[in-house]
Parts: sequence; structure tokens; C-alpha cells
Amino acid sequence: MATTHLLYLHGFRSSPQSTKARRVGERVQAKHPGVTWWCPQLPPSPSEAAALIQQGVADWPRGQMAVCGSSLGGFYATWLAEQAGCKAVLLNPAIDPARDLAGYIGEQTAWHDPDERFFFRPEYIGELRALQTGPLTRPERYFAVIAKGDELLDWREMTGRYPGAQIRLLEGSDHALSDFDQHIDAVFDFLELAPA
Repeated sequence: MATTHLLYLHGFRSSPQSTKARRVGERVQAKHPGVTWWCPQLPPSPSEAAALIQQGVADWPRGQMAVCGSSLGGFYATWLAEQAGCKAVLLNPAIDPARDLAGYIGEQTAWHDPDERFFFRPEYIGELRALQTGPLTRPERYFAVIAKGDELLDWREMTGRYPGAQIRLLEGSDHALSDFDQHIDAVFDFLELAPA
């Protein structure tokens, strides 16, 4: 069944202005204009982000929706896909953000607008732990693009989290997947969006 609703979740300190989010959005609008596309600005609080996501997709058809997430957004995408039973595309997904973001407590700047600041609170670590999901219930619903050249996350940990999933393991690249244009076709092939 073709995907009619697509959610994109950005990473930590990122926004809907990220290159990957914009590329995916542009392609959806150009080639799949009938598909519902949503790429929200996620709040710093993981529990608030989860509530926003749940609210936003509450009336989406579970069998025809998909989620794409980058970095911390990949962690959220996994949580949502396990809840909703939908397809998920993960781009260098964060595996243990409660551990990895513990060093970022305090004031942070937004990646795409350094004038925009937010405070990453200590209690957010517990909120991240609460969203951690167990082993994948249906690994075939997942497609991960993972870069060995990721300077922030360990590719071995990322691949180890998604046994049985379709994995596109890149020899180089980086955390931002600067070469994303080379992989966007594979992402869209997996998503099987409804044709225009």
C-alpha cells in the first residue's frame, strides 16, 4: 500500500531548515504532491516533542504513513514507528541520546540560526530514557542510512541497533550526510510514496 503521509523529524539543535529536511520536502512536493508532508520544529523537551508528534499524526492512517528521522530525529522516528507500526527511514540515527546528550545540558544555539538559543535541561535526559524502545518488532519496516565517517555517532552501534533492517552502510560521508543527494533515491524507493 502506497504511503500517503510522511513525517520528517530533525536532529538535536537542528530544524526544518536542515538540508536533508528541505531536500525531502522539495521532492515530496515536486513528485508526490498528493502526499501529506509534515516537518515540525521540535521543542527541546523530549516529552513535549513526543506529545507534539503524537498529536500531529493522531488521525494519520497507520498503514499508509511513514516517518523519516535524522540523528535525534531517528531516535524519535524509531519510537514512533514501534508505536504506530509504520515504515521508518533513519539517517545516522541516535541510539542512546540520554547518554550522548548528557554533556550538552545548559544553553545551546540552534544550528541554522545561532541567534536562536534554547536551554537543554537536566530532566530532558530522563525524558529521553522514557522514550527508549526495545528490540524492533518488525525490522523489515526500517531502512537506515549509516555513515562510517560519522564524527558524532558510532556506526557499529547504529547498525547493531537495527538487526534485520535494510541498511545502507556508507564507507565515508559524515554525520550530516553531506552526500545525501546520492542516497535520496534509495530513501524514496523504500518509502513508496503515492504517485502524483
